[in-house]
Amino acid sequence: MSNICFDVISLFPKSFQVLNDMGVISRAIKKKLISINTCDLRNYGEGSYKQVDDLPYGGGAGMVLKPEPIYKAYESIKKSKNKRTLLMSPQGQVINQKDFVRWSSYDQLIIICGQYEGFDERVRLLADEEVSIGDYVLTGGEIPALTIINGISRLIPGTLGDPDSLIDESHNSCYLEYPHYTRPSSFRGMNVPSILLSGDHIQIKKWRNEQKIRRTLERRKDLISAEDFKNLPGSKRINKEHNNLMRFRIGNGYDIHRLKKGRDLIIGGVKLEHPNNLGLDGHSDADVLSHSIMDALLGALSLGDIGKYFPPNDDKWKNADSLILLSKVVELIKDKGWLINNIDSVIVAERPKFLPHIDSMKDNISKVIGLEKDLIGIKATTNETLGPEGREEGISCHSVVLLEKE
Repeated sequence: MSNICFDVISLFPKSFQVLNDMGVISRAIKKKLISINTCDLRNYGEGSYKQVDDLPYGGGAGMVLKPEPIYKAYESIKKSKNKRTLLMSPQGQVINQKDFVRWSSYDQLIIICGQYEGFDERVRLLADEEVSIGDYVLTGGEIPALTIINGISRLIPGTLGDPDSLIDESHNSCYLEYPHYTRPSSFRGMNVPSILLSGDHIQIKKWRNEQKIRRTLERRKDLISAEDFKNLPGSKRINKEHNNLMRFRIGNGYDIHRLKKGRDLIIGGVKLEHPNNLGLDGHSDADVLSHSIMDALLGALSLGDIGKYFPPNDDKWKNADSLILLSKVVELIKDKGWLINNIDSVIVAERPKFLPHIDSMKDNISKVIGLEKDLIGIKATTNETLGPEGREEGISCHSVVLLEKE
């Protein structure tokens, strides 16, 4: 007795004869791992012409499969207790590899193939599931049915010569499969990656894992964003390999400095006048806008904060121009292979008024970073007299940056 019996209801049963000459599938048939029975829907048609279709009620283009022949054909099939009935329909759920695995646990799969404009709505009641192989319309359900039979059969032990070949296949996890190469090692100037010729199986495994991730990110990002990605072993959140291949990074930065008499008030490289002659206190010029942007850039790549690179106890940076410090951070980011896509900053202060100076601040930041002004957002707001900013004890700035891998 076979592991799985496929019973197919179709107007074109000869379509399934191709499975007898389809490599591993024909092997599964010969080994009696599967059996395929076709039920010719025409045999259950009505009248001397064996009619199986009719015009739709309410008018419209095309012919619709009648319910009586399909019900009769379905009822003629001997049913197993462990069965599943699938209706081929462009309105059905698009199938994936997990569906093949799930259906392979049944003893019998009954597949109903639609045709023409579709089938009478009452036919749907026969099915446990309506399924589709993609968001497009074919002339009938035979090709989807062949696809399902093929996809399930190859999962049955004994169908494939090497069962290990199933392990690393595309769609068995959220990754596509890694690239394959065989002899010759060089073909028309295209060479096999040297790592595959090295004999170092640990490094080969590492390379293949990296290629799986890279290929999936390039071709099918939607697989990685699937809900079950976070539940996969070794991918709790995003692992180191993903970090190395991640194209975009976001960084957040924050800085606040105390207002003090006798200090200059410099923000975004622009010297401002406070009504009470207050300036920002700090080791450098205490430019909170430049500092928050630096912290956001460093944070995006997990490189620490500005104190790590410009220690407040180092006299070299005493009263330093923060735009110069920003240029050094930008150089570090570029050396790491990242480009700055855009910046958004908000300054929080009661006074002075910032609007007349924002364009000059954008000019300064743009020149240092090498970013167009329209990709730099600088806003200012008050704190409604709340907190240290509201009490005019200090001025703060929040910044967000987006980096892109070169």
